Amino acid sequence: MRHADVRADLLRRDVVSCKTVAAAPIRPHFPVASQSLQIIVMAAGQGKRMHSAHPKVLHALAGRPLVAHVLDAVRTLAPRALCLVVGHGGEAVRTEIAAPDVAVVTQDPPRGTGDAVRVALAALPADGVTLVANGDCPLIPAATFATLVERAGAGHLALLTARVADPAGLGRVVRDAKGGVRAIVEEKDASPAERALDEIYTGALAAPTESLRRWVAALRNDNAQREYYLTDIVALAVAEAVAVDACAAGHAEDILGVNDRAQLAAIERIVQTRNAQALLRAGTWIADPARIDVRGQLTCGRDVRIDVGCVFEGVVALGDDASVGPNCVLRNVTIGARTRIEAFSHLDDATIGADCRVGPYARFRPGAALGDNVHVGNFVEIKASTLGHGAKANHLAYIGDSTVGANVNVGAGTITANYDGAIKHRTVIEDNAFIGSNCVLVAPITIGRGATIGAGSTLSEDAPAEALTIARAKPATIVGWKRPVKKPATK
Repeated sequence: MRHADVRADLLRRDVVSCKTVAAAPIRPHFPVASQSLQIIVMAAGQGKRMHSAHPKVLHALAGRPLVAHVLDAVRTLAPRALCLVVGHGGEAVRTEIAAPDVAVVTQDPPRGTGDAVRVALAALPADGVTLVANGDCPLIPAATFATLVERAGAGHLALLTARVADPAGLGRVVRDAKGGVRAIVEEKDASPAERALDEIYTGALAAPTESLRRWVAALRNDNAQREYYLTDIVALAVAEAVAVDACAAGHAEDILGVNDRAQLAAIERIVQTRNAQALLRAGTWIADPARIDVRGQLTCGRDVRIDVGCVFEGVVALGDDASVGPNCVLRNVTIGARTRIEAFSHLDDATIGADCRVGPYARFRPGAALGDNVHVGNFVEIKASTLGHGAKANHLAYIGDSTVGANVNVGAGTITANYDGAIKHRTVIEDNAFIGSNCVLVAPITIGRGATIGAGSTLSEDAPAEALTIARAKPATIVGWKRPVKKPATK
């Protein structure tokens, strides 16, 4: 298997190994059902290294807030309760993440991760199992969280750990001579020997709720930061002879977190690489997997082709044999079979039928809808309008708030003047009408079925069906007229 194939295969798998390190007998195992599972997602950090006025967890990853990716993963475990802890910028987080299944609590003042969990536990049931996840670690798979929950269901304290090449800034896992986990030490409190360790705690853990409540209540803030560290519960568990499971993440990328914009950009590329690989495996042709951005949900039919530099936002669906040319942006768009979107087109909240040709340099604003076999060419803008089967607007046109029938031809330079400064009026162009070049259709107006509008016409009244309508100013020539000349500047 080639190296690239091996790496792609690793990206598809979630391998987690757990090592139990406790002297006391393991408590009886009980299955963790959703009725006894609750989840805390930590989202109270200010994220000073982002140098931003916005809360860190709201910064976008693949078009969605960082914390939304974490919430998606833990929701698959179907917990009975899901609690989000906010702090800095808490109101913005509440507004952005508002959902019926998410309870939001505020940590004020910020006193560390242990205090944040204490605040959350006060709003949650006192029994069952509690999973704690960080809102700025968006790549941890649901299966990894499930492993932690399973071990906590056996009465253990389960920690997600990893061995990394550069552990700077992260809490180190300290083991005893037999390899058992003894503690987690934050870097600012670590000795030189502890800082040399390469096994780190990722910020995710699970524990029996009763035990977690007891340990959090016993935390002290006698450390360099004067904070209540959640990681100090490891030493408390060891002191009680509770089994501590160090569960190693199966892939280093999965546990990456975001502390600054460089890390956010790096994780963005990981997500986009995974998106591209999934599309390629499903049969989509992508010119360069390194130059595609999916910021939402992209669904592709058979034999879809996507050229370089394309961005897909919201929900986008591409039908069989559809193609998207280079440097296009599609947001909330449905594309029919065999339709071609040419280079540098920007489509927003639009529906396009089958066998259409769009662009290059076309712009569709919200509400644009094309029937089948429609041609829209370069520098044509369409907004809140429908174009029927076989309609054409091939050059330099604006169609806004309009209903365009089947087989209509809209000439180059034509616009629908739909806005009077207060109200947007509608233009209706019935089937088989022909609009000559450089026309202005002043709405509200109806162009009758089969009508022809002479080039250069400005119409403010309806045009009858099956007739030629011309509305041009009468030409006038002024003999002897002199073009104004700029006077020379005086000294």
